[in-house]
Amino acid sequence: MVPELGVIEGYFGRPWGHEERKRVLTQMRELGYSWFHHAPKADSFLRRRWREPHPPAAFAELADLSAHCRSLGLRFGIGLSPYELYRDYTGAAKADFAAKLRALDEIGIDDLAILFDDTRGDLPDLAAREAEIVHAALASTRASRVVMCPTYYSDDRMLDVVFGERPSGYLDELGRRLDPRVGVYWTGEEICTREFGVGHLTRVAESLRRKPTLWDNYPVNDGPQMSRFLHLRGFTGRPSVIGPHVAAHVINPALQPHLSLIPAATLAASYLQGPAYAYMNAFREAARTLAGADLAAMLEEDLHALQDRGIDRLGDERLRLRERYLAVNHPMSGEVVRWLDRADTVDAWVEEV
Repeated sequence: MVPELGVIEGYFGRPWGHEERKRVLTQMRELGYSWFHHAPKADSFLRRRWREPHPPAAFAELADLSAHCRSLGLRFGIGLSPYELYRDYTGAAKADFAAKLRALDEIGIDDLAILFDDTRGDLPDLAAREAEIVHAALASTRASRVVMCPTYYSDDRMLDVVFGERPSGYLDELGRRLDPRVGVYWTGEEICTREFGVGHLTRVAESLRRKPTLWDNYPVNDGPQMSRFLHLRGFTGRPSVIGPHVAAHVINPALQPHLSLIPAATLAASYLQGPAYAYMNAFREAARTLAGADLAAMLEEDLHALQDRGIDRLGDERLRLRERYLAVNHPMSGEVVRWLDRADTVDAWVEEV
């Protein structure tokens, strides 16, 4: 069984450009992806400044993106992070939230994602507060599907270290309170999960009282550590047997939109090929199809340098690689050059860029 495949632009760092986003989403649709959620952390009007309207030019771009996705038969959604709204969801805050939802409706959305990720959540009644906000959105939005991301969206204890100790029974309480029509994003046993297993997904589904919608943090490469590597290899640890145990499988792409297409193609292949799937064969096939034979051969030859060693350990080889990829006229080679120039490297978890 091949689950519904989607993309959520949910990373920290420089957002994709508008036109390149449209081009890449056209190709994602051709690869079998059926929905896109726009939620880059750098869009402050969807996060810390969510109460403010988007500037007219940004609003027009989102409306254009919605029209483009719909023309492709690709569901378009926006991820709204009403930053710590659950700490004071009263009076003026409720009015501000309702106004924001009306503005998103004007853009034209098929899906609405309410995202509580990467904010402090150490409140004993957190699940009840988040469910109240999600239900308010469900009651008022014109979107036909609502998904939410919990504050504690993984078993990973790093969330508790950074954002405060999760409330006891949080996931079970959230599952009990949420309307069954609401999807729930989940990243797995870790924030960046190495492998999804049927046993884990079954346990999470029991807690949530619904199958989780996988937020797969690969090939994303944001943040101070991951931005120093290009994530190009085919997906591993996502066996096709998990298909019946998820509501959908959604990937968080890399800072490099065109290069993200290569691993994206391999996820679709892993479900279609089942036990016959081989991640390096899938990488080669996807790279040849999307980049052409010559550039695909270069990427495979340099895979260890780009994905395993990373930019900090390239030394003088960085200049050699830069000259090599600069000589190739292709969006993917341009993204490699940009990465080699450290244009995508970040030194802190910053939201606005």
